[in-house]
Amino acid sequence: MQTVTNRQLFFEHIAQTSDFPLGLEIERAEGIYLFGQSDQKPYMDLISGIGVSNIGHRHPRVLEAIQKQLDKYLHLMVYGEYVQTPQTQLAHALTQTLPPSLNTVYFTNSGTEAVEGAMKLAKRYTGRTEIVSCFNAYHGSTQGALSLSGDENFKRNYRPLLPDIRHIRPRNWHDIEQISHRTAAVIMEVVAGEAGVRVPDAAYLQAVRQRCTDTGALLVFDEIQTGFGRTGTFWAFEDFGVIPNILLCAKGMGGGMPIGAFISSAEIMSVFRNNPILGHITTFGGHPVSCAASLATLQVIQEQKLYDQAESKGQLFRQLLKHPAIREVRGKGLMLAVEFESFAVLKQVIDRAIENGVITDWFLFCDNSMRIAPPLIITDDEIREACSVILDAIDCVTLA
Repeated sequence: MQTVTNRQLFFEHIAQTSDFPLGLEIERAEGIYLFGQSDQKPYMDLISGIGVSNIGHRHPRVLEAIQKQLDKYLHLMVYGEYVQTPQTQLAHALTQTLPPSLNTVYFTNSGTEAVEGAMKLAKRYTGRTEIVSCFNAYHGSTQGALSLSGDENFKRNYRPLLPDIRHIRPRNWHDIEQISHRTAAVIMEVVAGEAGVRVPDAAYLQAVRQRCTDTGALLVFDEIQTGFGRTGTFWAFEDFGVIPNILLCAKGMGGGMPIGAFISSAEIMSVFRNNPILGHITTFGGHPVSCAASLATLQVIQEQKLYDQAESKGQLFRQLLKHPAIREVRGKGLMLAVEFESFAVLKQVIDRAIENGVITDWFLFCDNSMRIAPPLIITDDEIREACSVILDAIDCVTLA
């Protein structure tokens, strides 16, 4: 009888989203490394599972928190009905990292669900319908979040999407005037991730904040990629002197477990209580195991001040990644984009680096740039090793 391999099952039964999945077979993961199924080959993960494993894979504190919660209870009741210690402790810890106006947390299963909840919240609180987002922004793949997306290639085959969505050019001062008294919310990334890590001027974000205040629109910051220490502060917005009305987080907050949240004031969040009652509902949002893992993640980042190290480690990447084929290295902290001439060149570099044990990736809306966003625990020596592999890969591709 012929044995069916996991690779065969993967291609036969797992829905594919591209014609060229990476197809790596991983047996286990630890810290910044993934280990191959057949030969235990180590792969250095320079993308953190796309911004998820901020404190590394299977961090001991996260595993301990998960195990303790497994011994108590799993799902008990739909969101917001029972007092569950993992939820309440995590919500309190989150609000302690934030300004007083961001004091109420709604937990979700993912980042895109946090976006959906924030859209509903802004419409309900303001009584308005228009939502403004940026071109080349990514906020998720569900139909509401996709409506905000600023790239038509990802949207055109799914229309009609939500009406009354207006897009503005990111970091463009003139377009700020399009935010009006019809606008319920302006949703933007503090640092634009899938556009290839574009960092705005503080003055620009401050002008957006002022325009929202003047028109009564709510400012929503999507920190799904940037939150939990990625850019050099616990939250990226801390560096820009701007406080949003609603904050979105996910990815790096769970230590590898699925969780997201939208956070606002008690006043704004209170509109979900009536007209209609249960104005936003989730069954598994704020799952106790995910909340326990998230609290452990938050504590590790704060106790070890991993955000303080992100900037210096990011600078080391910038210093080492110098090559005639590299046009630019952009970013903030350990959220970097390395720009090449084209996707064709970049894809070959990525593939060669993976063959040699370093995993990188590209960006949805900037496919000529390499994504570098390793776990915050990466050491200087590991950065030097990773950069050596990347530079060798570039040489192999460009000198061939």
